Amino acid sequence: MSVLNIKEIMEIIPHRQPFLLIDTIEELEPGKRAVGTKCVSYNEPYFAGHFPQEPVMPGVLIVEALAQVGAAAILSQSDFQGKTAYFAAINSAKFRQKVVPGDVLRLETEIIKVKGPIGIGEAKAYVGDRLVVEAQLTFAVGGEKP
Repeated sequence: MSVLNIKEIMEIIPHRQPFLLIDTIEELEPGKRAVGTKCVSYNEPYFAGHFPQEPVMPGVLIVEALAQVGAAAILSQSDFQGKTAYFAAINSAKFRQKVVPGDVLRLETEIIKVKGPIGIGEAKAYVGDRLVVEAQLTFAVGGEKP
C-alpha cells in the first residue's frame, strides 16, 4: 500500500503528464527520504523514438524520476511545503543496466544534507534487487509551486 498516490504526489510536486515520472510514494520521511515506484510501460511517449526496435528508458529520465522522489521528500518538510525543487547538480551518475517496458523501478532518494534552500540527495534506482542507476542529486528549493 502506498503512502502517497498520484493525486497526493501532484499536490507536492508541480510535474504533470507526460513528465510526471513516478506512480506512487511507498515510504516517506519528510525532509529525509522517500521511496517511490515507476511502472515502466511500452505506452510511454519516449519509446516511440528511443530505440523503437529495442525500447530502453532513457537514463536521464530515470535520474529525473529519482529527483521527483527526492523532491517529494524535501518538499514534504514543513519549511519547504508549497515550494518547487529545481535541479542544481547531478553528480556521479552511473547507469548500470537498461530499463525496459514491463520493469518496475523502485526509486530511493535520501536527503543527506540541507543548508538553507539547497539539499543534496543520494539516489538509487532498482529493478527487483538489481541496482540500475545511482547518482548524487543537488536540489535548489525556489519559489511557490506553479
